[in-house]
Amino acid sequence: MVPFLTTRSRIVLASVLAVPFLLIGCKSAPAPAPAATAAENPPVPKPTYPARPTVPLPAFKVFKHINSSFTLTIKPDATDDEIESLIWQLHDASRTRTLNSIKISQKAFDTDGDSVNFHIYRGTKCATEKFVPEVVCGGGYHASGDYTYTTVNKKPWDTGTLLHDEDHRVRLWDPEAPYTPASK
Repeated sequence: MVPFLTTRSRIVLASVLAVPFLLIGCKSAPAPAPAATAAENPPVPKPTYPARPTVPLPAFKVFKHINSSFTLTIKPDATDDEIESLIWQLHDASRTRTLNSIKISQKAFDTDGDSVNFHIYRGTKCATEKFVPEVVCGGGYHASGDYTYTTVNKKPWDTGTLLHDEDHRVRLWDPEAPYTPASK
């Protein structure tokens, strides 16, 4: 420090000397961030859905109906396409209020409330899992397909899913898309 300067003079001198350093080191805007590459931020792909199967509606049975839930059974060796076909038929019949045409009571469906679930099982062995306390097929859920129809928000909404196991589920259509009837 310079001994002959007053405190006030030292402050003024320090301010005068600091200004050039501030101007040199100060930038008006931060440096732009490097542009992200497509590899770093790939576009989010839209989900794809399998094509509607062309196989006819397989034979099925209403195994149990209780508490807004229908359990349906089909032959034990049913193909994925047959299960998908049944789910699509449930989708169409629920939306057009024609469940009677596929041997499911429209009246029972209508009185079940705002949300109705259909659980589809290959064969009857595991179809009892929601109704009996014994574990017949081991832990977990063993349905091969699910269909849910709801009007909770007054707008019909439904979803259909093919189930291979708990970690492999295939959604059959976009539940947010408007309903499009099957083409004949």
